[in-house]
Amino acid sequence: MRFFDEQSAEDLEFPKIRNWLQAKAQTASIQDKFKQLQTYRDHKQAERSLVLTHELQQIRNQGLRFPRLELKEVKKEIRLLEISGSVLEVDSFINLLDTSRLVNDLFAFFKAEEPSFYELKSLLQDAYPTKTIEKLMERIFDSRFKIKDDASEDLLQIRQSISTKRRQINRNFNKVLKSAQAKGYVGDIKENIIDNRRVLTVLSSYKRMVDGGVLGASKTGSLTYIEPKANQSLNLELDQLVDDERKEVRKILAELTDQIRADLHLIKAYQQIVLALDELNAKFKLAQKLGAIKPKLNFSDQHFYLKDAYHPILMQKNKAAKQKTIPQTFGLDAAKRILVISGPNAGGKSITLKTMGLLQLMVQAGLAVPVSTESKFAFFDYILSDIGDNQSIENQLSTYSYRLQRMKFFLSKMGPKSLLLLDEFGTGSDPDLGGALAEVFFEKLYASQSFGVLTTHYSNIKLKAAQLAEAENANMLFNRKTLKPEYQLMVGQPGSSFTFEVAQMNGIPKEMLQEARQKVDSQKVKFDKLISDLQREKSVLQKLKRDSYDAKVEMEQQKETYEAKSEHFEERLERQQKRIERNDKYLSHGQKMLQFIQQMPKSKSKQKDHWQLIKKYVTIEKAKLDEAIRKAQAEQRKQEAKQKAAQQKKKKKKANPQKQKVKPKPITVGQKAKLKNSKQVGEVIQIDGNQATVLFGVMKAKVKLSELKGV
Repeated sequence: MRFFDEQSAEDLEFPKIRNWLQAKAQTASIQDKFKQLQTYRDHKQAERSLVLTHELQQIRNQGLRFPRLELKEVKKEIRLLEISGSVLEVDSFINLLDTSRLVNDLFAFFKAEEPSFYELKSLLQDAYPTKTIEKLMERIFDSRFKIKDDASEDLLQIRQSISTKRRQINRNFNKVLKSAQAKGYVGDIKENIIDNRRVLTVLSSYKRMVDGGVLGASKTGSLTYIEPKANQSLNLELDQLVDDERKEVRKILAELTDQIRADLHLIKAYQQIVLALDELNAKFKLAQKLGAIKPKLNFSDQHFYLKDAYHPILMQKNKAAKQKTIPQTFGLDAAKRILVISGPNAGGKSITLKTMGLLQLMVQAGLAVPVSTESKFAFFDYILSDIGDNQSIENQLSTYSYRLQRMKFFLSKMGPKSLLLLDEFGTGSDPDLGGALAEVFFEKLYASQSFGVLTTHYSNIKLKAAQLAEAENANMLFNRKTLKPEYQLMVGQPGSSFTFEVAQMNGIPKEMLQEARQKVDSQKVKFDKLISDLQREKSVLQKLKRDSYDAKVEMEQQKETYEAKSEHFEERLERQQKRIERNDKYLSHGQKMLQFIQQMPKSKSKQKDHWQLIKKYVTIEKAKLDEAIRKAQAEQRKQEAKQKAAQQKKKKKKANPQKQKVKPKPITVGQKAKLKNSKQVGEVIQIDGNQATVLFGVMKAKVKLSELKGV
């Protein structure tokens, strides 16, 4: 994507997606990255991100034993290791050990699952499996990450001395305590700890009767804390030993830091792996939350198709409220690159437009989306929107002025790889004047070869879409019986605004509606009624067609799912069988070699013959192995030759011309005709190239000849 428009991202609620990802990330670096998340500039990066998420989804869905992703950055450790003479703290060593074990577990997983999950495995390309860090730390730390006594000879000696001193101190203390207690010198609480030293709790009236140093008193002064004289020198010696221990531990950690510093390049690779896994894991968790998948991707042109597409944010909101979300199905291509959606207010026009825009942004940011597997996304250089009331008080801009400025901005970005999403197109000014300006802009948009989705109530925009070959009308269905919108998009015809029906639904008195109808031009009322009638007829046909198609698609999907699962289990069974055969062979060789060892004669004269027997066995087995490798290589060459021949045959078949279909009789002026997907019959009054002008009652419509059927 050449340009990321932050205002369009705001319009499409992309920041909500950023927030969801931030909440699912474990590291500060990836949380910051998601905070500024934009679309990728290169479509290959977006595709790789989607493939990575898809591979992790496969692993989770298949229940494979993938390592638990509890991720911590090693950025602080890298920064310290880059400083000569620095010493890592214990928590840093724990962090490095956990990360090293995670990377080793990942290598073990991919080795077992070879040759699957290539993109995921590529995340480890700058690292390698090693136990060096683990062994270094196991020599120094115990299972609770305490420094072992034998981490160094000096530490062992110091700790033995500390243990001896403490025994002496405790022995002296207990002796003095027993004597003072017998004489009634101590209080109810016999002892306390002050400055890490055991002290007697002596009644202040007897403090001069106990030989030792006073280290404090209680708040009331009734008790005095006395260190026995026999322990004073011992405690000083103990303090010195404890300090020696601290210095020795520091020395050990410094040496361990230097040893690990030699693997700084590997630890830097660990950091990149942790960040990549954190980013991927957050994207995977978001995909789980949304029921999202990796769709098909099209990078050859701007053709895209959305089937059963859900707006992620609306879906989550409705899910929380236990309400149903209705998906939408539509697409754009070179033949129909602009879609004009009309219909009643609150009927779902804006959310349909937002669904398309938000999902497109997500795909170009490398995120899975909640759509059918049949959906296909293109890659645009510009995704631009004008949605909602963006009136600016700060800049003293009205809604219409703001929209005009956005239109001016869009004119500089229009082109064959641009997607424009315009909500309530043309509104904000006088209906006639604003509609005229909107029509001119629409023509500019069309001439620029841009792709676009527009929502509007203006009849001139609907009519213009019907006249232009590469534009198409669509409408949001409305149930006239229940006076409720159905939130379902139907492509092919413009929709009525159902102004009076929506007003009635909202409780406006019937007499007021009747008075309003009398003020409206009768031709406009008839025109609007004709549109709604056509819409109703088409919706019935579309429902029948959709039900039939959905049943067929479901059958095909079930078939594909069964075949895919069958193929997957056959592959796993084959791999498992090969492993079993290989292990059996290894076991057989091992048992044979064990037999040779057990039968080794004690006599040196006989050992020579025994060695010859072993050599003969090894030679024969080596020859068998070489023959198996030769056969495997020959089979591989044979398969490659077959594939090459099949490809050449396929190319040759494509080169052969297809039989031409029998063309129907041409439509002529004056002939009665109807749209292939409608019962409404009209008269052809003019033919211009591949388009015909048909009179349906009082309404003229330009349609393609290919869409007409003679009556």
